[in-house]
Amino acid sequence: MAAAQAGDGEAYRRLLRACLPVVAGMARAQGVRPDAVDDVVQDVLLTIHRARATYDPGRPFLPWLRAITQRRAIDGMRRAGRRPREVHDPIAYEAEADGGPAPGAGLEARDRARVLARAVAALPEGQRQAVEHLALGERSLDEAAELTGRSKGALKVNLHRALKALRRTLGRDGPEADRGAGDGADARGRGTHDV
Repeated sequence: MAAAQAGDGEAYRRLLRACLPVVAGMARAQGVRPDAVDDVVQDVLLTIHRARATYDPGRPFLPWLRAITQRRAIDGMRRAGRRPREVHDPIAYEAEADGGPAPGAGLEARDRARVLARAVAALPEGQRQAVEHLALGERSLDEAAELTGRSKGALKVNLHRALKALRRTLGRDGPEADRGAGDGADARGRGTHDV
């Protein structure tokens, strides 16, 4: 290293080549993953190049190299800890639940949409318009009032009554039948009047 500091290029190349296995061994001893050892070695070589003027030739070289390697190894492990890494685990891969939709989910969604469309179509005109414009079309009260020619108050009442009727209808035929049966709703048509 003293010769390299004095400008001997060949001595510097020999020193760096001799450092490679030593630095790799030190990095592994620090706990650096095998796939990250080469990165740490490169970082150490760059640090040696940048800091070579700070080396004191009156002191041993190996402790100076070890201090640099330890710091670069810690830096490398920190970087690796922040990056997601791929783990090869065939059993975990096979046991992992598929994040996509369940088989038949599209059919179920289409069935639900068809049932909802039939239930909305069976509503009285004012209630159907309120649901189509406000709930399904997501229009504002002002827009719906302008499109239907009804007042905002009438649209609110129609929407409330329509939702109540849809809960009864869909609850009776759907999975919420038990809940809808005991809510005190009158199945003789109460709440289905149009405003």
